[in-house]
Parts: sequence; C-alpha cells; structure tokens
Amino acid sequence: MSVDGRRIRIAPASLCLVFAALTAFTACDRRPGGAERARPNDNRVAAGVLHEKVLTLQLEARRGLWYPDADDGPGLMMEMFAEAGQAPQNPGPLIRVTAGTRIDVTVRNALRDSTLVVYGLHTRPSAVDDTIQIAPGATRALSFDAGTPGTYFYWGTTTHNAVVDRSGIDSQLHGAFIVDPEGGVSTADRVFVLGSWTGPRNRDGINPELRVINGLSWPHTEKFAYDVGDTVRWRWVNPTDSPHPMHLHGFYFDVTNRGSWAADTVVGDTEARSVVTEMPLSGGTFSMRWIPDEPGRWLFHCHLAFHMSFYLRAEVGPYPRDPVATNPMTDMASAMRGMVLPVTVRPGRSSARRASTIDGARDIRLIAQAAPGRYRQGDFVADEMAFVRQAGDVPPAADSVPESSSLLVLRRGEPVRITIVNRTRAPTGVHWHGIEVPSYSDGVAGWSGSGASMAPMIAPGDSFVAAFTPPRAGTFMYHAHSNESFQVNLGLYGALLVVDSARYDPSHERIIILGSGGPEGARSARINGRLVPDTVRMTVGETYRIRLVEIVPDWTIRVALTRDDSVVHWRALAKDGAELPRSAQRFHSAAFVTGAGQTMDFEYRPTAPGLMRLDVAQRTGLWKTHLPIRIEE
Repeated sequence: MSVDGRRIRIAPASLCLVFAALTAFTACDRRPGGAERARPNDNRVAAGVLHEKVLTLQLEARRGLWYPDADDGPGLMMEMFAEAGQAPQNPGPLIRVTAGTRIDVTVRNALRDSTLVVYGLHTRPSAVDDTIQIAPGATRALSFDAGTPGTYFYWGTTTHNAVVDRSGIDSQLHGAFIVDPEGGVSTADRVFVLGSWTGPRNRDGINPELRVINGLSWPHTEKFAYDVGDTVRWRWVNPTDSPHPMHLHGFYFDVTNRGSWAADTVVGDTEARSVVTEMPLSGGTFSMRWIPDEPGRWLFHCHLAFHMSFYLRAEVGPYPRDPVATNPMTDMASAMRGMVLPVTVRPGRSSARRASTIDGARDIRLIAQAAPGRYRQGDFVADEMAFVRQAGDVPPAADSVPESSSLLVLRRGEPVRITIVNRTRAPTGVHWHGIEVPSYSDGVAGWSGSGASMAPMIAPGDSFVAAFTPPRAGTFMYHAHSNESFQVNLGLYGALLVVDSARYDPSHERIIILGSGGPEGARSARINGRLVPDTVRMTVGETYRIRLVEIVPDWTIRVALTRDDSVVHWRALAKDGAELPRSAQRFHSAAFVTGAGQTMDFEYRPTAPGLMRLDVAQRTGLWKTHLPIRIEE
C-alpha cells in the first residue's frame, strides 16, 4: 500500500502480518509508568493570558503520551507543545488574538537531548524560513505584533527536517495561530489541525501510520451538528508531510482564504471558490464557509484512500487474511480510520428536501463486476473490478470487466433511479462524488441517511437503489466508498457527467480519467482505464472542452499538457462540477498539482498539427506516465 511517496507492502493473504513494534520513542503500553498523558486539543480555548492587547504565553516543548484513538487505544510517546504547568496538547496550545495584539511568549525546550527549531512565532506575514533555535534545557523569549488577520500555525522540529519530511518523533510538534480582525476573537468558527505520523518499518516491511484531525482519529474525532440554513465557518491547518484533498459530502463550500504558516491571502474573483474538494499542500492552510441545505448525516474527510483507511493503526495487530473482502468492512462507517469528520444536519425550520424517488424517474442498472485473479503483483493476487452499466434486459457476463467503468451521462433536472447490483465478493457502497443527493443515497454504508433510516452496505449478491435529481450540469465522478484502498484501486470508479442537452456536444469534448494503477496503490496511474492509454485525437482550429477526473486513490500528482517539451496554456472553465465565474475563466499554464476527488474542466484550441502529451507524475517523482495526444488537420 502506497501513500504519496511512502510504500507499505501487503504480503500474500496466506500470511498473517502484524504492525511494527515501535521504537524507543513510542510506547504501546496503555499506562507506561511515569509518562505524562497528552490531551487532544479541539482548538476552542485560546492559550495564555490576554490583558490590554498584550498576550502573555509560556510554551514548552516536551514529551507526552498521545492517544489518537482516545482512552481505549494505545499511546505513543511523542514530542508536543504545552503551556507551562499544564499537560502537553496535540495539537499544541491555540494562539488566537486580534490584529493589533502584541504577543510576549517564552519557549522552553524541555527536550534535553535535542535542539529545538521553531517556525511561525513572528509577525504575519513573514518569510517561511524565519526561525528561532533553542538549546536543550534552554528558554527563549520573544515579543512581536500579531500582524495581518488570517489562519496560520507554528511548528517545531528536533530532527531538522523540513515540514514536507516531518513524519516521526516531532511530527505532532505544532499548533494553530489565528489572527482575527480587530473587534474581537471569533466564536463562530472552528479550527482544525491535521496530523500525520509514520512509525519505523518492521521486518515484514510494514510502517504503522496515523492520520488525525485535532489529535484524534475517526471514529473518535469530534462530531458536529448543524441546522439547515446555518452558516458554517471552518479553518484548516496542514503542518503534515503531505497534501490532503479534503472533501465535503453533499454540499459545495466556498474557500475564502488560502495560505501557509507564514502568510494568508483572501481568495479573489479570479480563483476557484465554490468546490467540494480543497487540497492544502504540506504547510498550507485554508478557510471555508458553507451553508447546509439538506438534512442527514454527511462526512468531511481526506480523499487519499489510505488516509481514511481501516489500516491506520498504531497498535500491533493483524491484517485481515483477505484484505479485499474482509469481515470488518461489514460496517463501512466504523471500518474507516483517520482524517474523517462526521456531520449531522438537522431539519431546523426548513421543510425543503432534495427530490429522491419520483414517478417517471429514469432507471439505470449499474453492476459492480469482478474478474477473479486478473491482478497479479509478485505473490499478491487480486480481482480486477469495474462498474458496468447494463444495456437492455441482459446483464453482462459475470467476469466481464472492461478496462474502465462505464461513463454515466445524466441530464440536469431529470430524476434517476440507479440500481447498484454487487456481483463482487466484497461488501460495497457507491458515492456520487460532488452530486447534491439526499443523504440516504450518499453511499456511506452504516452512516448515510437520517434518523433511523440508514443506508445499508451492498452485500455480495445484493443491490441498492440510489435515487436523486442532479441539480446542476458539470463533471463529476462515482466510486466505491468502502475499503477504498482496495476497491477503488482495483477499479470501482468512473466518470459521471451531468449535461444540459442543448449545450452538450460529445464530439468537442475529451474526458480524461486519472485513476488507480492497480492494487496496493501501485506505482503508476491508469489513464482512461489503461496503463498504456490510447491516443486522444483533436483537430486543428476546433475548440474542445477537456474534462479531467482525478481519482488516483493514494497519490497526489503533477499534471502538465505539453507540446515540444513546453507547457501550453488553456482556459479554466469549471472546478468540481461548478462553473467558474467569468472573471476566473482565465488562460493560464496547463501545469498544476492535484489530488484524489477533484474534477477540472478546461478549454483548449489546438492551432497546429503534431503530437502533444498530457504528462502525469507522482508529486515527488516516484513514477510518471503520459497520455499521447495527436492534433490532426
């Protein structure tokens, strides 16, 4: 299993694999003698003492026992920040003040065997390389003005690694730093700090790993409840070693700010604002606002499959004997781990509902198929999977699995009833990614729905009906939302278009699906279902809409459209199915970094015949592939 530069080997199913015994700086004993227990920090209470626009704060860096699975899980001995005289916190103490506040802070390095380097304790904005260094046992005092309002963070390292390489003993040494506009600290928003930890590899080649939000892993992350019509404001901080495409089920949200630990920028009219997935890079931040308009249970989570995987555990424990169809996946919601937030939306005073079952709805039959043993990587053998749309009354042959799942083309405002039939050996569920559906049809078995109405898993041999009316035209996707590290990697994903019939012209559209390279997040990607993709053809002088669907489950990738080794320009049209405002539909370089769970529409008009290519590469260079494009007269 691989996640954005880190390889986790899954051995043959006949072996019972266990996670590594952790090194000296970790401890899996629930109650090691004399160790100080760290507290999870929900970032609701600001640290320090504020008096007449001066915040006085005493920080310490020291070791504590971190319990990411709350009190019933194992503890890890980690380096964390604390207020003097109080327990360590993960994330560290929240610094939150208004603009114009002076901050007087002391930082004591209680890690007596390591020099502490601290970033982010300075006036905003500033350079990303502004640091202070504190010798073992020493204390430094600083005084600075808070600076420009925004979402920031501070972080420390004892390994002298950059933030993009920080994954071990000092990976939890960070805290949020919020500067509010003058007039008072906001109580109407919430602050979330992402966390990542990777333990040492054991003799079976397995790294124990964790991904957390405010120090906790699902199902122990904080639960949220709102009423229809509430305005929800969240701030997100990413001090981890990788990007995280953060996806909201059921609703669009507006990105209001983007930044880093050193600077924050208001999102202007020339950028994508209304999205269902936003990806802060390592060291990045963003702020978002959304208004729920549909009751039910929903999720907000990182869309890298492994970052919400059953396998994110610190304890020593066995892998399932059959990781593709394992029994723990019978309850999809509890089988998830990691970067997942649950959100319940109550009806409030609203009686409006998204249309579901409607007389005369268009019927579609979608079959989850499997070809047994088609995937072989060394000793590992797995089924290849795909969703196949049934044509007519006769279902496809049981082992008929195309190279890519069927393209679904729906019409805006036309109700559909999609019957999903599961002919694989694994329980599953289907998420209609980016589509504003009723909660019961959202696809997270054991969670989607409202009240006592809860969507069941789709057991092998069983079926489920998702009924909804797509409200907007755009480029979307659908995919398995269960055991995604295997099911999506094995092929259970596809492109979904919602179109206005008067504007839809398939001859001038090109759909490009960037998907999994195979089980275990193989070191490659499939383009339109193939490791060696077919050539895409376009004609000189014609204008094309390029619909790009990114569902590579476990990698963030670099994409570039090139000609003669030079990156060309194209015009941005839409993000996550939402048309960009005219001011944002600009021509720009056709090169960017993207992550799973995002769609993008671009306009391109070739001006001369010849060969082009869409280069697709893992973000840090572990692998690359490309799609050939031929421009014809």
